[in-house]
Amino acid sequence: MGARAVDTHQNSQQAEDEKSPWLAVPLVSSDPKVGTSAGGMAGYLFKLDQDSTSSMVAVGGTYSTTDSLLGGVVLRTFWDQDRKRLIVFGGGGEINNDYEDFLGSGMPAQTTDQLKALQARYLQQVRDNWYAGVKGTYTNYLIFSEDGSINDMLDSLGLTGFDSVAVGLIAMYDSRDNQNAPDSGTLFSLENFAYREALGGEESFDVYTLKLKQYLPHGDGNVLAYQLSGRWTSDASPGGYSSVALRGYTRGQYLAPHSTQIEFEERVHIGGRFGVNFFAGVACLYGDGSKCTDTENLYPSVGAGGQITLKEEEHIVMTFDFAFGKSGNNGFYMRFGQSF
Repeated sequence: MGARAVDTHQNSQQAEDEKSPWLAVPLVSSDPKVGTSAGGMAGYLFKLDQDSTSSMVAVGGTYSTTDSLLGGVVLRTFWDQDRKRLIVFGGGGEINNDYEDFLGSGMPAQTTDQLKALQARYLQQVRDNWYAGVKGTYTNYLIFSEDGSINDMLDSLGLTGFDSVAVGLIAMYDSRDNQNAPDSGTLFSLENFAYREALGGEESFDVYTLKLKQYLPHGDGNVLAYQLSGRWTSDASPGGYSSVALRGYTRGQYLAPHSTQIEFEERVHIGGRFGVNFFAGVACLYGDGSKCTDTENLYPSVGAGGQITLKEEEHIVMTFDFAFGKSGNNGFYMRFGQSF
């Protein structure tokens, strides 16, 4: 009777958690460049109509062992049977980086990034699974170092930061079975960002991105997911360059005008709310004479982790990963949602 009473209590608590509109998850990451960060996110779920994905407003923040502090607020809304989608984000903070090999120079460096950002994107279904949309962003960031020689290097590379304002267009195909943790379907998107001085920014340049994500179900709750993505710039200074976006690497440590990457992840359901993930990928940074045929421009990543379903009806999960790259790059991440 005692064991049955405990099971009944656990099932009741699980049902109560499923119905609650509140969501709270820890946020943890660690890598050799920016230290260990810990914090959390709290969100409130609500529906704008019964046939749409639940909308959410959330606030979160992290603090790291390098005295970095980041925080932000996000609003994600779906309505008209998911035909209309709006995402707004605002946040900022200070990031203190401790690089052992800054931009591949072989030199250690300590830099500080001060960041403010505001972004918004709106999508409207135009036919079947096709969507069209617009987006805009304002970013103000400053990079500096306590070391004068590092500041000289930042100046020579054009990595001192700048104010930027951009607008862009989105074309998207989305046949995923849900927006939070898909089990099947395809996401394909083409986007651009036009950064312009006429809009109030300090530089004018263009960024183009392509993303293809596919989710292939197999077995009992298992999913093979892969993503192919690219980012290309035109007339950008190093401050607008592309970077490695794979797990295990620090954004901004390696830069080039263009990047492409491919990543695979096997998501294995092991029972109940739990699963394990295995992933591998490679990114290439190129442009200004560098090519993907040069192995020094390739950045592999492998790793493993797991996932816990927080709200089964909404397909909301929390994941954690251990990732390893080349040249001592590695990281641990605990996050809201899947990596892609």
